[in-house]
Amino acid sequence: MISLLQQLIAIPSFSREEDAAADFLQAWLTEHGLEPRRSGNNLWCLKGSGPAVLADAHMDTVRPAEGWTRDPFRPALEDGRLYGLGANDDGGSLVALIHFFMQARPRKHTLVLSLSAQEEVSGRGGLEQALPLIEADAGPLLCGIIAEPTAMQVAMSEKGLMVLDCEALGVSAHAARDEGVNAIYQALPDMAWFREQGMQVTQIEAGTQHNVIPDRCRFVVDVRTTEDNGRVLSRIREKVKCRVVPRSTRLCGSRIGPEHPLAQAAVAAGLSTFASPTLSNQALCRFPTVKLGPGCSSRSHSADEFILVKELEEAVPLYLKFWQAYENLG
Repeated sequence: MISLLQQLIAIPSFSREEDAAADFLQAWLTEHGLEPRRSGNNLWCLKGSGPAVLADAHMDTVRPAEGWTRDPFRPALEDGRLYGLGANDDGGSLVALIHFFMQARPRKHTLVLSLSAQEEVSGRGGLEQALPLIEADAGPLLCGIIAEPTAMQVAMSEKGLMVLDCEALGVSAHAARDEGVNAIYQALPDMAWFREQGMQVTQIEAGTQHNVIPDRCRFVVDVRTTEDNGRVLSRIREKVKCRVVPRSTRLCGSRIGPEHPLAQAAVAAGLSTFASPTLSNQALCRFPTVKLGPGCSSRSHSADEFILVKELEEAVPLYLKFWQAYENLG
């Protein structure tokens, strides 16, 4: 796993630029006796027979954050840590999931290993593109495991995402006169409401020069949702006066109840559960999923990103234990 992850770190694989990583992984899987199928930069393999269960990790990374003190594409193994861009998110989960798939012996299900692209940008050329083709090969997906850095705790729910482009209107005038309507001031009550609801205003644009009252104030709001995005959008529009246009409503939150076999398998395998605030490919799945993988979410997208060797060593046995518990229940 360490060798495979080191090779992946050395291959830049920014979202929508994963060609080289996908080529490498396709060749690696083939050399190790698997039969990967491919659409765009998405790869998948099948094992077993019966109702299909997805096991997905993503190969793409964000671009390096400011503050790196080492070469992000030169893997470095130091004091039990493997440093490099994507080591934690999502390379560690990806290599652990591959080795879990190679060792798993499904008895009741078709296990689908999915290595997807464009996750970091929620791109339509990622898992969303691959899912219909996977289901054409394996049949309807019953449920899934999305491999992300969760410290091998099982995320039973995940928040969705809406990005809103908002615009408040005013009337331009000379700033020295008590005239016009300042669009920034028009926007402030709505921004305050978003803040009170725990939504984040992340960008603001207004004004053309210092002595002109702006007639438009545009701002962006990041909304993390726990229910259908359409219903949340309707409530927002009832509460604010500004114009609100969502960039997309397709990335909804997800959750499974304690009665689901995946939830029961987590308990049977002795794994802790939690609710995840971060977005993943779970948002693209219209079937029950949990999120589970080695590494720590707080390291994702950070300078000098790393994963612990110990976390990799522990991940595959825990994946196998979780899978065996699921098969005993499912």
